[in-house]
Amino acid sequence: MIKAIEKNFEKGVYLLRTISDAQYSNQSVPPYFSSIGSHFRHTLDMFSCVINGFNLGNIDLTIRERNKLAEQECEVGILYSNTLLKKIKLFTEQDLKSVILITDDFGFGKHTAKTTLRAALMQAQSHAIHHYATIGFIIYQLGIDLPDNDFGYNPTTTNKKPIAS
Repeated sequence: MIKAIEKNFEKGVYLLRTISDAQYSNQSVPPYFSSIGSHFRHTLDMFSCVINGFNLGNIDLTIRERNKLAEQECEVGILYSNTLLKKIKLFTEQDLKSVILITDDFGFGKHTAKTTLRAALMQAQSHAIHHYATIGFIIYQLGIDLPDNDFGYNPTTTNKKPIAS
């Protein structure tokens, strides 16, 4: 599982190394007018919540960093990504089995449930892939080449793999 997360982080960093800060922070694509950077930073914030929460015994998905520079400057996004990945790679098999609390707010107040670190990382990874698909849409609208054919692809979503362009 950690290898899959690492691969996904590497895809994101590769993208950031191939685009400009202007492309990264461009908010001109309808219908949501969000940027590649805002989605990328958001995915990293979820992993940050998991890491920080594990150390505290409660993963609170409502406490996010929301670092504006991490969504405006590619190098800051890369640094954020690399910092988190180093921490994720330190988790042991015993850590992954640890039962912890996870808290989120679905619009009617916070709710907390028991989970494992493994399950929380799985949720963050799935969430990241979902946002990578949105990033893929923005990339396409901006006329930027996808970093690879699997960018934002979740094999459980469909039985068809993306077609190479």
